[in-house]
Amino acid sequence: MTIPLGDQARTTACKRPRLGFLGVGWIGRHRMKALLDSGIAEAAVIAEPSPECQDEAAKLAPAAQRMETLEDLLAAEVDGIVIATPSANHAEQAIAALGHGIPVFCQKPLGRSSEEANAVIAAARAADRLLGLDLSYRHTEAMRRIRPIVAEGGIGRIHAVDLVFHNAYGPDKPWFYDPALSGGGCVIDLGVHLVDLALWTLGFPAVTRVESHLFNAGEPLPPNPDIVEDFAVATLTLETGTVVRLTCSWRLHAGQDAMISAAFYGTEGGAALSNVDGSFYDFVAERFDGTARTRLAAPPDDWGGRAAVAWATRLATNNRYDPQAEQFATVAEILDRIYGRSPQES
Repeated sequence: MTIPLGDQARTTACKRPRLGFLGVGWIGRHRMKALLDSGIAEAAVIAEPSPECQDEAAKLAPAAQRMETLEDLLAAEVDGIVIATPSANHAEQAIAALGHGIPVFCQKPLGRSSEEANAVIAAARAADRLLGLDLSYRHTEAMRRIRPIVAEGGIGRIHAVDLVFHNAYGPDKPWFYDPALSGGGCVIDLGVHLVDLALWTLGFPAVTRVESHLFNAGEPLPPNPDIVEDFAVATLTLETGTVVRLTCSWRLHAGQDAMISAAFYGTEGGAALSNVDGSFYDFVAERFDGTARTRLAAPPDDWGGRAAVAWATRLATNNRYDPQAEQFATVAEILDRIYGRSPQES
C-alpha cells in the first residue's frame, strides 16, 4: 500500500509491490507484461483514458482496477507507479506521485528539459522515494558484457566513442513533432539512450564541451529551434579527453529499418554494441583487437523490460531515494546543450 510522507520508508523484505500503471499504450503494456512475467510485482491499477488500451492491458491483468486519470490512481493503494504517457506529462505526473509518497518508474525522457528533469529528481529526493527511468539499453546483454571490459581497462584508455541511432520510420504520434510537447526531435527520442549509455559506461565523467548541428528536412536549424530536428550530429568532449560523437535521425535513407551502435575505442582495443540486420531489438557485442573480432553476446535477448524489473526488484525491499537518479539530470543537461538551450562549455 501507499506509504505516506514522513512514515518510515521500507528497507526490509516485503510482499510483491502493488503497482499502478499510468498509460498503457504499446510501451506501457510491454513494460507491464515484463513486470508481471518476472513475478516481482503485481498490477493493482490500470489508469488510461482510452477504453481500447484499457481492454488490451486488462488481458494482462484482469484483476486490476480500471481507472482513467492520475487523480484516481493517486487515491488508490499502490506501492509504485509506472508512467508511460506522452512526454509533456512526465514531469508533472511524476512530481504529483512523488508528492504523495509513491515511488515512480518513468518512460524517457524524465522531462522535456533539464529544468523539468531536475524538478522531478528534487521531488524524489524530498519525498525520499525511489525514482527510476526507462534507460533500457543499459540492460542489453551486449552492454552487460561491454561495460565491465571498459571499466576494468580491458581495452586501455578510451579516447573515442561513436554513437549511432537511425530510425528509418520515425514516431507515429503527432505530439512528437511539436517541441512544446516533446522537448525536441530525434535527439531526445533516440539520442538520449546513447548519450546515457556512453556516460554510464565511462563512469559519468564531466562533459566539458558540446558542439552540435541539428537539421529538419535537410535544412540547418538554429540553437533552441522552434521545430523538431529529424537529423542531428553532436560531439561531446569529456574531462578525460575522450571525444564522443553522436549521430541520430528519423526517416533517414539508411537502407534498413534501423542502424544502432555504440562503439568504444581504446588504446589497447575496441568494443561495440550493434544491431543485427536492421533490427530494433537484436544486438551483438564484439571485442576488437586490430583486425580481429570476438563475439561477446548475440540474440536472442529479451532486454526491453529489464529496467522496469530492476526498479521493481529494488522497490520490493527498499523504496527510498537512490542517489543514482542524479545521473538522469546529467543526461538531460547534456541534451539541453545539444539543443542550444544552455551554455556549450562548462
